[in-house]
Amino acid sequence: MKSSLLKISKIAALFVAVGFTCFQTLTAQQGRINPDTLKKYILTPPPKETPRINGAKVFGVRPGSVFFYTIPATGKRPMTFSAVNLPKGLKLDAQTGRITGSVKKAGTYRVSLKATNALGNDEREFRIIAGDQIGLTPAMGWNSWNCWGEAIDREKVLAAAKAMVETDLINHGWSYINIDDGWQAIRGGKYNGIQPNKKFPDMKGLFDQVHGMGLRIGIYSGPWVGTYAGFVGSYSDNPDGTSDWINEPGTVDEHYRYIKPNANGRRGHGVNYHHGKYSFVKNDVRQWMDWGIDYLKYDWNPNDYYHVKEMHDALREQKRDVLFSMSNSGPYGDAMMFEKYANVWRTTGDIRDNWDRIKSLGFSQTKWAPFVGPGHFADPDMLVVGYVGWGPNLHYTALTPDQQYTHISLWSMLCSPLLLGCDLSRLDEFTLSLLTNDEVIEVNQDPLGKMAMPIIDRDGYIVYQKPLEDGSVAMGIFNLNDHKIEVTVTWSNLGIRGTQKVRDLWRQQDIAESDREFKTAVNPHGVVLVRIYPGNSRIQATSGR
Repeated sequence: MKSSLLKISKIAALFVAVGFTCFQTLTAQQGRINPDTLKKYILTPPPKETPRINGAKVFGVRPGSVFFYTIPATGKRPMTFSAVNLPKGLKLDAQTGRITGSVKKAGTYRVSLKATNALGNDEREFRIIAGDQIGLTPAMGWNSWNCWGEAIDREKVLAAAKAMVETDLINHGWSYINIDDGWQAIRGGKYNGIQPNKKFPDMKGLFDQVHGMGLRIGIYSGPWVGTYAGFVGSYSDNPDGTSDWINEPGTVDEHYRYIKPNANGRRGHGVNYHHGKYSFVKNDVRQWMDWGIDYLKYDWNPNDYYHVKEMHDALREQKRDVLFSMSNSGPYGDAMMFEKYANVWRTTGDIRDNWDRIKSLGFSQTKWAPFVGPGHFADPDMLVVGYVGWGPNLHYTALTPDQQYTHISLWSMLCSPLLLGCDLSRLDEFTLSLLTNDEVIEVNQDPLGKMAMPIIDRDGYIVYQKPLEDGSVAMGIFNLNDHKIEVTVTWSNLGIRGTQKVRDLWRQQDIAESDREFKTAVNPHGVVLVRIYPGNSRIQATSGR
C-alpha cells in the first residue's frame, strides 16, 4: 500500500511539474504586460451553475448594533435564499440574500444558510457571534487610492460598486467599497464635521446607493489638521475647527486641497503634519454615522496610543459596527495596543506593483503573528493586480503572472485584509480569476484566523504553513529565485502523520496522496499553494488489547 501511494505521489508531482512548466513566467524585460495575453495563465476553474455559498463562515456583531450581511453565493440566477435558526431581531430577504436587523442578546448562533436555484441547492453553517468583537475574518473589498489617488470622485466610487456586483465579486465574499483620501472639504453641517467637497455632492445618497447594492462602504481620515494628500483632517489649530491654511491666498485648489509647495518644493502639505490643539473626532464620527459608515481608514505616522484609543472609543460609542483600520507603518513595540484597539493595522509603508516591493512587504510579516487573530489583523497594504496607477493615469500591473499568484497566495496565507487597489470596471479575465477562487479565499477567511508561519527557509525558497479550522493544513511553497526549482516537503516538516491528500487550491483539484511527502516544481517568483488533508487524526488510538 505504501509503495503504491508513493507512486501516486510521484505521478502527481510530475503532473504539477509539467503544468507549471507550461506556465511560463513573463519577465520584466518584455515590458508592460498586455492583459489580453494572460488568459493562458488562468488556473481557477469557472464556477459551476449549481449554487455554492462562499465567503466567511463566521460573522461578528455587537449586540444592538446594525446588522448587514449579503450571503455570497455563485450559481445560475434566479436564486433564492433561506436560513434556519436566525437569532431574534434578524430577517432574511429571500430574493437578495441580505440579512438585516439587530441582534439583541449576546451569544453564538449557529445558522444554517441555504441557496437554491433550478439546478440544485447548497447549505452551509454560518456562525453569528454577538459579542464585543467584530471583523472576525479579514476584510475583503476595494479601496480607491491605488488606482485613483486624490482624483477619486462619486462617479468612480459608484463605478467600483457596480463592477463589484456585475463581475460577481460580491458572490465570492468581496463586500467593502472604501473611499480613501480626497473626499474632504471644510467643516460644517449638523455636527460641525468634515463635509464632502464638490466631487461628492451627496454623500448620504452615495452611501445609500452602495448599501442598496448589498455592499458596505468606508471612508478615510487622520488625526492631523491635514491629511497626507492635503485635505482637512480630524484635528484643528482653532476651537471652531477652521483651518487657517485654507484662507491663505493660493494655497488650496477648488476641492480644498492644500497645494502650496513645501520646503522641498514638492506639492503637499507637510506643514500640516501635526495633530493640532483641538479634536473633532467625535464630530466626524457622528457625521459618518449619519451617512452609514462601515469601515474607517485612519492614517498618520507614528500611530500613537492616545489617538488610536480616542478613535476606537468614539466609534464604539455608536450603534453601528465600523471596522477600524489604522495606517501606516505601525511600530512593532505597540503591537499589543493594535491588537486591543484596531481591527486592522498597517505594518508597512505603501505598496507598489513591483517584485521587490511585494517581496519585502509580504515576507516580513512573521513577527506580527502572535497578535493576529479573529477581530485583529496585520495589513501589509492593498493588492496591486489589474489596472493601478495612484491616479488619474492607470497602467496594468507590472507584476508577472507568477508574481501575482504569489501576491494573492501570500496575502491569503497571512490572514491579511484583501483590499483591491485597481479599477474594477476594467477587470480582465486573468485578474478576475485571481479574485474569484473560492478555495484560495477560504484560506484567508478561515475562522481560526491564524497567520501562516515559515517552516522552511533555505536556498531561496520559503515554505509557509497555516492551520485551518477543520484540522487540515494550507501550505504555500514560494520560490524567490530567478530560476525554477524542485521542492520536497515531508510530513515531518509539517508535523503531520499518516496518509494525506494534497489539493492544488488554484486548480481546485486533488493532485497527490502520500503517507510521507509532497514534491513539486515551482516557477521563479511563483508559488504552489495546496491544502493537505485530513491532517492529524482526531480518533483515539488504542492498543487493541
